[in-house]
Amino acid sequence: MRFFSFLFILLSFSALNAQEGLSYQKPSQEILDLVDVQRAPSVFMDEAKNYMILVSRNAYGSIEELSQEELRLGGLRIDPKTNIGSRVNYFNNIEIKSLKSKNTQRIQVEALPQNPRLTNFSWSPDQTKIAFTHTTENGVELWVLDLKTAKAIKLTDANLNANIGDAINWFADGKSILVKMVSSEKEDLINTKTAVPKGPTISVNDGKKAQNRTYQDLLSNKSDEHNFEQLARAELYQVTLEGTSKKWLTDDIYTTVSFSPDGNYVMIETVEKPFSYLVPYYRFPSKTTIYTKEGKKVETVLEVPLIEDLPQGFMAVRTGKRNFSWRNDKAATLIFTKALDGGDPENEVPFRDETFEMDAPFNGNERSLIKTINRMGGIQWGDNSTAIASDYWWNTRNTKTYLFNPSDNSQEAKVIRDRSYQDAYSDPGNFVTKRNQFGESVLALNNNKAYLLGAGHSAEGQFPFLDELDFNTLKKKRIYQSEYTDKVESLRDFDPESKRMLVRIESPTEYPNYFFRNIRGKKLTQITFFENPFKSIQNVHKEVINYKRDDGLDLSGTLYLPVGYDKEKKEKVPLIIWAYPREYKNSASAGQNTQNPNKFTFPYYGSMIYWVTKGYAVLDNAAFPIVGEGDEEPNDTYVKQLVANGKAAIDAVDEMGYIDRDRVAVGGHSYGAFMVANLLTHCDLFAAGIARSGAYNRTLTPFGFQSEERNYWEAPEVYNTMSPFMNADKMNQPLLLIHGEADNNSGTYPMQSERYFNALKGLGATVRLVVLPKESHGYKAKESILHLLWEQDQWLEKYVKNK
Repeated sequence: MRFFSFLFILLSFSALNAQEGLSYQKPSQEILDLVDVQRAPSVFMDEAKNYMILVSRNAYGSIEELSQEELRLGGLRIDPKTNIGSRVNYFNNIEIKSLKSKNTQRIQVEALPQNPRLTNFSWSPDQTKIAFTHTTENGVELWVLDLKTAKAIKLTDANLNANIGDAINWFADGKSILVKMVSSEKEDLINTKTAVPKGPTISVNDGKKAQNRTYQDLLSNKSDEHNFEQLARAELYQVTLEGTSKKWLTDDIYTTVSFSPDGNYVMIETVEKPFSYLVPYYRFPSKTTIYTKEGKKVETVLEVPLIEDLPQGFMAVRTGKRNFSWRNDKAATLIFTKALDGGDPENEVPFRDETFEMDAPFNGNERSLIKTINRMGGIQWGDNSTAIASDYWWNTRNTKTYLFNPSDNSQEAKVIRDRSYQDAYSDPGNFVTKRNQFGESVLALNNNKAYLLGAGHSAEGQFPFLDELDFNTLKKKRIYQSEYTDKVESLRDFDPESKRMLVRIESPTEYPNYFFRNIRGKKLTQITFFENPFKSIQNVHKEVINYKRDDGLDLSGTLYLPVGYDKEKKEKVPLIIWAYPREYKNSASAGQNTQNPNKFTFPYYGSMIYWVTKGYAVLDNAAFPIVGEGDEEPNDTYVKQLVANGKAAIDAVDEMGYIDRDRVAVGGHSYGAFMVANLLTHCDLFAAGIARSGAYNRTLTPFGFQSEERNYWEAPEVYNTMSPFMNADKMNQPLLLIHGEADNNSGTYPMQSERYFNALKGLGATVRLVVLPKESHGYKAKESILHLLWEQDQWLEKYVKNK
């Protein structure tokens, strides 16, 4: 008997710890019919709106594609065989539609490559052609599309190097293109799995603080350094539209390549040594040099050392010149910024940044343009006497907008906006721009008047608008405001001369389509005719509900009821809440509602909307604000506010009479997954949870996470209280953990889910861990996505619907 008792115990232990062998599964047909559909193409247009380009792609990739060899080096993910990013989303077709012709048919582009894998689209200076790359099995080719003939031609063999981007740049005459080619001096890569080490890997620190986020895909040894250098090095070639090419610059690690607006100079940034094992390649030493269009060196304008030891805080920057760019309204003028606070946000100064300009020959003749109270955010150039600058300060969520005269720095810049960038109701919109004589984007000015396109969120609803701002008087005039109450009209562009807007209109049942709107007569002309591919849910009930938290904070969410639900009978159905917590510095901004029930119901792989076909109600994008007023940090009361948000959401839908509050699930992705684990740990409101690609132990991200800039040693109680791992013994609801095996997001290592699962398992919780092979932080392969939906469906059926 003792033998059989021992055998029973052994077999039970084996079953308890066995891994479940399971091939890829598919969800039920109701869900599958909404997932496996052909999506409408993406569109873009030239400035004059002569042409619309429609580019199509498959909604999902395949696990076979994700299984190709991939090297993860210096923050990059590279296909070493093709010399382009290993996780690029490719397009597979191009069509053209004339916006001037009466013929509204889409024209299929001829002579595209077989099995197209297209990306890196780039307009020619006159916008009559588009350059793009095609990735073959062995490398990357350069192609050009002529819009007038609707024909594509190949210009190079498969020898481009697109590993660090910026692979295509047009010369100003539009007759040739500057491209990165694989280096002729490239050496063989080292197989790091079989290479025999020559010694240990050693990292040192000289006593400086180097508080960096938990970056992934970093270099880790000398073999990685070698491979990174071989894959990143390139030669620059000038390729004509006839396909002839000549070397323009020799072998180096080129990152940014940028022509001056007049095309006579090129600013080039290169990566230098030493490389780092702590930070990605864009914080390695670098050098910025100006060349003529013929490739002759003019001046090295910036040399930056390795950046491993910035001051603490999200607003910390390095000292010295930074953020070099060209001034869009000048032929060849460089712009750059310097910190006035030593780059340290703890230093109190009247101005944080100062921005300068420098003309050719770029040898130090710099001139101050503007000082900003916060960190410089960017400049929109108008003309010689008009420009708009913006700044921001994360700690207070403040942003300021300045009107200044770039030709006279003795004139004080005027602050024309001073607001919280989280305050959606006061958002004045974005300035309308146009292409100038250099083909660069500048403010669309008309008699010193500018134009703003705004989203139009308000307490009464969303009503997008077009405003005219007089820079002489700083007075605004409302030119147009959308009046739709059953649709959403997004204002995309405006031409002050023709008084015509490009708009996109949608409704819950009407797929988003593009129109021209003449604001003189408000006439609409439809220019795309995309059909709704999700017919089975087009009549589902959808509304934005508003409710309050127990402390009076206004909250909202978009509520979907099951397909065919009878609102009069009010059958009690299960509810799924999907959310993502966001931090705010004031309650007024946190309580604003920016959701619109009139948006098209658009399910995507991460959506819970699919489950309205299976008898569930869904509260999507439920507001989960975490507020820290004044000197209080939001995370000081994170758990308390999180639970209050969850209770308020359930109470609101329950009071409407639709749900069984004992059958409520909560789900989230990334920081939303972290939210789910905390909710199941600290309250009994939910029957089960789904947590995808999250982080659960904040001591593994000790130098900050999300919007927390304090390190662990400054706020250990916050880190420990907020970590579900530290409180795993309190978990008593079923939790489905899902994680991509190759997650590259800062802090959300797959280890986070693995260690959390082991802790919950050891403590006897009901938990399932699903690791999706080859997948990153977001999921890409169709096989993975269908299996993900199956896993979620099985979990919800067992632990929520049929609880």
